[in-house]
Amino acid sequence: MATRTVVFVLFPDLQSLDVTGPMEVFIGADNWWAAHHAGGQPAYQVRTASLGGRPIRTSSGLLITPDEDLNRIDPPDLLVVPGGLGSRKADPALIDWLRLHAPKAGRLVSVCTGAYLLAQAGLLAGRRVTTHWAYAASLAKRYPEVEVDAEPIFIRDGGLATSAGVTAGIDLALDLVEEDLGHDAALAVARDLVVFLRRPGNQAQFSAQLAAQVAQRDPLREVQRWITEHPGADLSVETLAQRAHLSPRQFARAFAAEVGVPPGRYVDQVRLEAARRRLEDTADSITETAKACGYGTPEAMRRAFLRVLSLSPAEYRRRFQPGITRQPKERHADRDLAL
Repeated sequence: MATRTVVFVLFPDLQSLDVTGPMEVFIGADNWWAAHHAGGQPAYQVRTASLGGRPIRTSSGLLITPDEDLNRIDPPDLLVVPGGLGSRKADPALIDWLRLHAPKAGRLVSVCTGAYLLAQAGLLAGRRVTTHWAYAASLAKRYPEVEVDAEPIFIRDGGLATSAGVTAGIDLALDLVEEDLGHDAALAVARDLVVFLRRPGNQAQFSAQLAAQVAQRDPLREVQRWITEHPGADLSVETLAQRAHLSPRQFARAFAAEVGVPPGRYVDQVRLEAARRRLEDTADSITETAKACGYGTPEAMRRAFLRVLSLSPAEYRRRFQPGITRQPKERHADRDLAL
């Protein structure tokens, strides 16, 4: 197997973890490959480069001396563009370099707000991308020719891959390693870094509770709390309206206005979040989980998982709760719903 070259683009005020997180994944994968293929070619050659080869200081104050000058590198197999404050006040010379040289890379990756740099260089037009949730709306407004999706932790679109904030770059790097070297390599790296292998790219960037706004009025805030604490209860609009001492129509309008989503959608998000947590943290069967989280049947929960995460509950559990010991009847229940 030929060695893949990986170059991280450095610039002032970048987010240091956007570089060091994915870099640790590729270095770890190269170490694993060397241990299992003695005498063979390295899996990855990882380098850093800046304009002029100048040292840069990250937004956290860390000083990084690059390996190379961007103007003197050959097109790499993988070019990684990090984000951070410096990506939103970019050096025009860096944008010019990206516009000319980034398309020559075998694969192009942005981490967090590194997508701003690629968009400014005209490299994202007509592509579906993601970035840190807090900057997604700004990116979409500034570059209307780019299809921005704030939900997934990363998106792969052919030879282009974009990821959400900070640690999502690690998830994306693990996905690339798994594609290049196989599942065992990615799993070994994930274990060494004590991270999941691997959050699916379409997993939401943050929980349903964090994603929603907090209602301004006390009765509606109380309803939000009730929904979170009782996902298996009757959470119909009529029942929730009674708790808020409003008519169903008044409640639905007020909830949507203050929370940002209709009550039914909010309930769906909270129930899915609760089910995910139970599958990750408990040995409850899928049938028990579905009942506890307010799904009428396990099949209803399965459809919700497939619609939002493109994973069945059983597959979700296998990815996020490896090694859990369950009773035989629970294993059978999960197996039945895996198809």
